[in-house]
Amino acid sequence: MLTAKQNMIECMKGSKGNPDRFVNQYEAIQLLFHPFLFANPLLQEGMENVVNAWGVTNTFPKGVPGSFPVHTPDKIVVKDIEHWKDYVKAPSLKFPQEMWDQCKAMYDAVDGNKAFKAAFVAPGLFEQTHHLCEMVNALTYYIDYEDEMHDLIKYLTEWELELADGICSHLHPDMLFHHDDWGGYASLFMGKSMFEDFLLEPYKEIYGYYKSHGVDYIVHHSDSYAAPLVPDMIEMGIDVFQGCMETNKVDELIAKYGDQISFMGCIENGICDIPDWTDESVAAYTRQVCDKYGMKSFIPCIAQGGPGSVYPGVYMSITNTIDKINEERFGTKDPDSMRAPLQIMF
Repeated sequence: MLTAKQNMIECMKGSKGNPDRFVNQYEAIQLLFHPFLFANPLLQEGMENVVNAWGVTNTFPKGVPGSFPVHTPDKIVVKDIEHWKDYVKAPSLKFPQEMWDQCKAMYDAVDGNKAFKAAFVAPGLFEQTHHLCEMVNALTYYIDYEDEMHDLIKYLTEWELELADGICSHLHPDMLFHHDDWGGYASLFMGKSMFEDFLLEPYKEIYGYYKSHGVDYIVHHSDSYAAPLVPDMIEMGIDVFQGCMETNKVDELIAKYGDQISFMGCIENGICDIPDWTDESVAAYTRQVCDKYGMKSFIPCIAQGGPGSVYPGVYMSITNTIDKINEERFGTKDPDSMRAPLQIMF
């Protein structure tokens, strides 16, 4: 029987692949950190008004799904887009060798036959622009201040390339897991032509750097509608569109693009990750998704950008259901023996 990593590789081959069961959510992906994520840590629930290394104030109140930037007028970083250089100061990526060694030990601890060693990077270019500027402001600037936004994105891209150099030269991941939400539930945040004008080439440069420096696979998280951008994702070098919602008509995307890119998601938090969830409701929904999309070029997974759920127990309920499906259909007896850890390693 294939290991979780081998099975995911077969899944990603599309029609030419031969997976022996459904890939079970994040079982083949071990999300791993790098020094910047220790210097600029992700917020935990209950933390409020924390200023990060970019000067963005974030908050994560109890009882909400995740953290978000605070954009009261006094806390918006970019006060004047025409003078954004006066406000945006990229944080240093110079770290002592001991920090890289500590992170490398975490990568080395992962069994590379069973799971991908996936460097975790968030937020992405688009998210960083609206974190710095505020969402409505940022979208307005993309229209009215094209030169300034191109220059800001170039600045962010250069920083990401420096980050990529550190990650690749010190940690040697074989996968990148990169966040950047490009749409809402049923529409993009900007038109396809505008997206291509501002973000296509920078992402080709970033993802191309990783692939030319030993990273085999790119997983891009955007828990959103982004179907019109799938050809752009392929051009960028993305191997897996993670977080895809069913509004993307994923069955049609698999039929058209499944030999070039895979899709990971369709188990939407808004449907199953709810206060009154039950194992029965989660199981029924998970089975429906697996039946609809199959196991070539598709990975059934909670749509959010990492292993876990808003309500405790939902993620493992999905995992257990996929295990049951694999045992029923393919005779998998002991999937836990080859499953990668389900938590991000700090």
